[in-house]
Order: sequence, then C-alpha cells, then structure tokens
Amino acid sequence: MAAARTAAPTVPFLDLRAIVGEDAEVAEAVARVVRSGRYVGGPEVEAFERAWAGFCGTRHAVGAGNGLDALTLALLALDVGPGDEVIVPSWTFIATWLAVSRAGAKPVPVEVDPDTGNLDPDRVAAALSPRTRALVAVHLYGQPADTDRISDALAGSEVALIEDAAQAHGAMLRGRRTGALGRIAAFSFYPGKNLGALGDGGAVTSDDEELARRVRRLGNYGSERKYEHLERGANSRLDPIQAAALSVRLRRLEADNARRRAIADTYMDTLGGLEWLRLPRVIDGAEPVWHLFVVRTERRDALARHLAERGIETGLHYPVANHRSGAYADQGFDLPIADELAATCLSLPIGPHLSDADVERVIEAVTSFPA
Repeated sequence: MAAARTAAPTVPFLDLRAIVGEDAEVAEAVARVVRSGRYVGGPEVEAFERAWAGFCGTRHAVGAGNGLDALTLALLALDVGPGDEVIVPSWTFIATWLAVSRAGAKPVPVEVDPDTGNLDPDRVAAALSPRTRALVAVHLYGQPADTDRISDALAGSEVALIEDAAQAHGAMLRGRRTGALGRIAAFSFYPGKNLGALGDGGAVTSDDEELARRVRRLGNYGSERKYEHLERGANSRLDPIQAAALSVRLRRLEADNARRRAIADTYMDTLGGLEWLRLPRVIDGAEPVWHLFVVRTERRDALARHLAERGIETGLHYPVANHRSGAYADQGFDLPIADELAATCLSLPIGPHLSDADVERVIEAVTSFPA
C-alpha cells in the first residue's frame, strides 16, 4: 500500500534504484552480454547456475524464465499431473497454488502457523490421501518452513517434498540452506526479491541429477538436442542478461541479508513490547533472511494510514487469501487462519536500501500509533 506523500522525505517500502540502479558492475555485466552476441543460454547462464548451486549447497541448478515456471517445472519433472493432489500452505502468494493447477493437479491447502505464516507440520498427516503426490513447503517472507518436521510427517509415504523458496534466498534451517532442504526447490529472481534480477527469472535446485536434467529438458521444448523433442515441454529459460546481473548481485547477497537481519533484530527489540502488535516468530534453528517483515494487528488499516501520514510506505502481503480469489473461490475451501492473516497483516519497510535513520523513523511512527 503506497504511502501518501508528506513534507518529510518518504521512507520507501522498496527502492530498486537505490539497491541496483546505480550499480556500475551490473551495468557492465549487461553490456558484456550485449557485446557477446549470445542472447539465449551460453556461458553467463552456465556460470550463474554453477554459482547458485554452490551457494545453495546442491549439486545442480537449472535456470527458468520466472519463479512460477520454476515451480511448475519442478512439479512436472516429478510427474505430478491430472488426478494427483499436492499439499500447499493456505497462506502464500498465489503462484504456489497456480503452479499445481498448471501441472494439472489439485492444490490441497493446509492451514499455517499464524505466527510464522508457514505450513503447520502438525496438520500435514490429516491432509494426506492416496492421491497425494507432493507437498510444497513455502519459506514465506524469508523464514524457512520446518522441513524437518514436515519430512517426519511424510515418513513412510512416497510424497515428494518441494521447496517454494521464492522469498528465501540464503535462509538457513539447522545449518542447511533453503534450496537444499527437499527433493527439489524453486526460486524466483523477481526484481524485488533478496536476490533480484532486472526482470523476471527463476531457477530450480536439486541434488538429483535426473530430476535436474528433466527440468532443463522440460524448459527447453522437451528437447536435449536441437529438433529432437522427447516430450511436450515449454519455453522457460533464464535469460543471459538476467544471469549476468544475478552473478554480480549474488556476490553481495550475504551482506544484503545481514543488513535485513540487523533491521529485523531492531524491530524485534523495539516493537516487541507493544501489546497490540503481533510480531513474527522465528522457529528454533532457523536463520531467516527477512524478505518481508510482516506484523499483525486488528487495526491494520488504521496503522497503515498512520504510517503513511508520517511518510512511511508499507505493503500488504497479502490482502486477499488465495481461496477468496476469483481463481479458487469456487473450490469451497474453509481456511479461517488464512482469512485472519489477510485481514491483519502489514509489511513494514525492510531491506538494504534503508538507512539507520529510516529504521528509526519507522519505529517512531509505529510506537506513536494511538492503539
């Protein structure tokens, strides 16, 4: 939700120009691709895939056109299709559900822990059926889902654990990075992500060589060799300009994430005593990267207006729960926790573009709210 302009400088919710717009190394990387004449695939994509796999701690990474495609390709590579069911969190960006629908399967939403926004492992067993083929664990807002407990809930079944890590670049759970916590994982490099491209982009990571190979084939018209199409694929490949920019930005990801953690720690320390405000809870063993810092209050809209009047931009992630959207309203899902989150969530500014003074202004504005 964009803030109204005030006399004081605005504290932006997101400022991509400040983060990457003046980056000479990114500009040179883009120019290098333009000069190369290699505009699809090639060494820039290969170099980034190697670097991203190494960063995540997996054997393989395969670029894709965007995060939705990456998750769809991961599902298809696992042979998820019509007649199958896939467990998804009740509370997530709609792309998680859409990927399941695009694969031809049925999304089966399971309620989340309201204090983390992530799938509640205690609810998984009741959602399993003979048709369950996969479970998508979303690392929402940059905090890892508890994939260890989810894996325990799936023990004895053949249900594949898929990570939707679109918001969790570099997050860790008990010493392992997201992207390496399930059988296969999907990432988005949308510009506003912790690791963002200059446009759309995505990737799939896995330790499974055959799965990675099939993802690559499915994203390249079902082909491994030109004009030989082994199956019905799509066209979803990471653009070399985006790969070149991502390679530069990857070198700074750890520092950017450290800045996000510092801001989140400050918010936790200074806002934790406000009884009317619910802060996110971090699970044991998790190291979030705080793609978003989402608080909750019954007076969400009033708080957003209060902050806007003081030049603080905020966001809503998300104002409409998936089961209330036109895409899925006809399914008849009853998901009260998701409804509650949609009515009470508010995202405060967080990111490497914020100065200490910006953070202090946010804190002062929140604490001055007449609750």
